[in-house]
Amino acid sequence: MVKVEFLGPIGKSPVEVEASSLADLAEILKKDPEVARWLESSAVAVNDKVVESLDVKLHSGDRVSLLPPVCGG
Repeated sequence: MVKVEFLGPIGKSPVEVEASSLADLAEILKKDPEVARWLESSAVAVNDKVVESLDVKLHSGDRVSLLPPVCGG
């Protein structure tokens, strides 16, 4: 299982899902309209390291964080 955290204004509780890669996880998350709208604009971190590709393999126990864009002053 992979733990998925939704940070900032996404406002959703963490979930655990079965996924072998970020591409698989993206397909799962697209089914949730609340989350789907954030997928294109959010950065993604795996185990606290920001990644750029959906080709990243996931392993049981990994933590994936969705980091939406923020603004402030």
